[in-house]
Parts: sequence; structure tokens; C-alpha cells
Amino acid sequence: MTRKIDLPDIVPIFPLPGALLLPRARLPLHLFEPRYLAMLEDALKTPERLIGMIQPNRVPGRSGPGLHTIGCAGRITQFSETEDGRYMITLAGVSRFRLVEEVEGFTPYRRARVKWTGFERDQGGEETDTRFDREAFLATLAQYFEAQDLQTDWDSLKEADDELLINSLSMLLGFEPEDKQALLEAPSLSTRRETLMTLIEFEMRGGDGEGMMQ
Repeated sequence: MTRKIDLPDIVPIFPLPGALLLPRARLPLHLFEPRYLAMLEDALKTPERLIGMIQPNRVPGRSGPGLHTIGCAGRITQFSETEDGRYMITLAGVSRFRLVEEVEGFTPYRRARVKWTGFERDQGGEETDTRFDREAFLATLAQYFEAQDLQTDWDSLKEADDELLINSLSMLLGFEPEDKQALLEAPSLSTRRETLMTLIEFEMRGGDGEGMMQ
């Protein structure tokens, strides 16, 4: 059962291209830059222990490190220090958020004021995909893995629940950052699965762009 937590108006944010965190999923991270070590230390002092993962958004003609408007906050559930001073942490996805504005301050890392409205479902129970044709999906996935020379534990994939299967593949497969953002912003598990399938089929065609969803 998912435990709801109080969501603050301001969260530390970690802009990381291509990194995708989804609600109820887990994302391992290595932290080594001093600013992010400071972010970790400060986050651990709060009751929520949240870090907001968000992707940079490079807009042509605009200066400065822009950000996408939607990210996902994760709760620090594990952390350990390595011998060389890095930290290995695990974030458990809590909820997506909409960025309102960045907050100026004296912290070396970035912070943002966010809104959680519109993502109430994220703190609920596991989603299901009633239209999911698992057999057809896995057949296409097998072709994709063969084409990409990827290996996986097929027994675990076949036994995984709908949400775990779709979200894990969305997070782990090496899509472009903008494609990862589309997967993050999908309003439902069914929509995310459809987007994931489109991306897989696009890659299998060699990225020729024919038939891509608009």
C-alpha cells in the first residue's frame, strides 16, 4: 500500500538529461559534485526527504540553463558512501510536479517552487493497463532487444506487473531526453505504454520518422 506524504511547495531539483523517475519506481543515482552532496545532506534533514528530478530544456536562442516544466520527486530511501567520497542513493518516485519558478537562495544547488495539482493519482496505488496486449508487446520487445543486441531476464519481464514492466522499460531503455520527457508526461499507464511502443518501433525502423505519433 502506498503511503501518502505531505508534499512541500519548494523542493531541491536535480537537472539530469535523460534521467527518468516515475511514481512508485526506483532510480539509483551516484552523487559526487559538492553541490549535490550538499543537496543530499539538506534533503535528509527534512521529514519528506524529497529530491525533484527534472530534465534540462535547451531552447534555441534562449540563454541560461532552462528546465522542462514537469518533473518527478523522489524520496531518498537508501544511501551509502563509497570509499572515494561519492554517495550512492536510491530515489523512490512519489509524484510528478509542475515547475512554477526557481527560488533564489544561498544553496549551491537549485530549488524550485512547484505545484502538485493534476498529479494526485501518482500517490495512489499501482496502475493497471486494461488494454495491454502483453503477448504482442513482448514479441515486439524481443525483436527490439535482438536488433539492439541487448540482454535481459525474460522470465522476470514476463512475470512483472503491468506498471512495473512498462515503467521499468521507460526508465532503462536508452531513448533521447525528449522521448524520456514524453514518457514522463504521459497521463496514464496506457498512454505511456502506447508512447513506449511507438518509440521502440521508431528505433526498429532506424529512426526514419515514418508513422511517428504526433
